[in-house]
Amino acid sequence: MSNVDISTLTTAVAVKRKAVLGRESLNMPNLVTGTRLLLSLLLFSMISAGGWWISAAALFVFAASTDALDGYLARRYKQITVLGRILDPFVDKVIVCGSFVFLLEKQGEADSGVNAWMVIIIIGREMFVSSLRGILEKEGKDFSASMAGKLKMTLQCVAVTVSLLSLSESLNWPWLPGVRDVLLWIAVGVTVWSGLIYVIRGFSLLRQE
Repeated sequence: MSNVDISTLTTAVAVKRKAVLGRESLNMPNLVTGTRLLLSLLLFSMISAGGWWISAAALFVFAASTDALDGYLARRYKQITVLGRILDPFVDKVIVCGSFVFLLEKQGEADSGVNAWMVIIIIGREMFVSSLRGILEKEGKDFSASMAGKLKMTLQCVAVTVSLLSLSESLNWPWLPGVRDVLLWIAVGVTVWSGLIYVIRGFSLLRQE
């Protein structure tokens, strides 16, 4: 094959190759994910301002539930993109970890029940697992989310919701703070447990040739 033919073939392959972030990234699943990110910013503003606890809890539940919607749309209409694979887990971490950080500020007479060590464990676990996933996927290893990770996410969302509701003065339920504290402890415990499962699984994959 001549140099001209090789050059022509290389050019043709380059033309056919799609951009990693092309127009196909502008789809409904990614729009839903982007909307969830905007809702998280509104949620953080409401937590910081205070006084809108029931509305904030409702907004959090709605925003977090859209995580299932964008995943369903992406699979149903075959619109899974690189942008979606990056944006979806990032937004999930922003809304959950961000909520814990902003709830950490609510201490004193109106107590959220969230402590600094809880936030450190939750954010530290996410950072470590995300780093481990990046290394494994670079090596071509499958490190997709497990049932333990989904359970962790669900319990964290429940704990955040109850924590927000416990700050409302209109919900004068004496049992609510106790339930909130138990749920927070469970959420943190499952966070550690799921993190250990990911670490064991990740290092096992790294030992494989």
